[in-house]
Amino acid sequence: MWCGIKKSSVTVALLGLFTAGAIISNSGLAARQRNYAGMEFCSVLQGLGYQVTVSNNCLQAQQTKKSIREFQKGYKLGVDGIVGPKTQDHAASIVRILKANLNLVLKPQKTLTVSQFYDTQTQAVVKQYQKKLGLEATGIADLALRQRLDKEAKEVLKKPTSTPEVTPTPEVTPTPEVTPTPEVTPTPEV
Repeated sequence: MWCGIKKSSVTVALLGLFTAGAIISNSGLAARQRNYAGMEFCSVLQGLGYQVTVSNNCLQAQQTKKSIREFQKGYKLGVDGIVGPKTQDHAASIVRILKANLNLVLKPQKTLTVSQFYDTQTQAVVKQYQKKLGLEATGIADLALRQRLDKEAKEVLKKPTSTPEVTPTPEVTPTPEVTPTPEVTPTPEV
């Protein structure tokens, strides 16, 4: 024992550190990194196909309030017209899935950071996907487009990954054991 620490105490301490590390790393999987600023949430709504004008005070606009209620109603979030945690979490989740699917299906030159924000890079990759489908390149990922992308992403995931061809190693055939012949010892001359 070293300084009165038993083996079980070390195990418990290491387990505690491992658990804390897992909790910290899993927090990166949360839907939202932080609350949206007003313009950020409006750009998400606009990017998802809602009639919103992005500006500094866009959350106060009647059309934006209407779009927030439509979003909440469509996703059964409880319609209150307020951009609360539940609404923000759901919007963040949709944008993260959209970005992950775009990365998977299109494999853009510059991979999208899978975050909660609908930025100009996201818009550009959505336009690229729309062009691929022969659609008007608006950069807006409405529900129909997201459903189509989701279906395509699932197909990509179903395809088996290519595995390198394994060449068998040649079998080693054992050589027969050779029993040595006894040496003839000369008989001494008399």
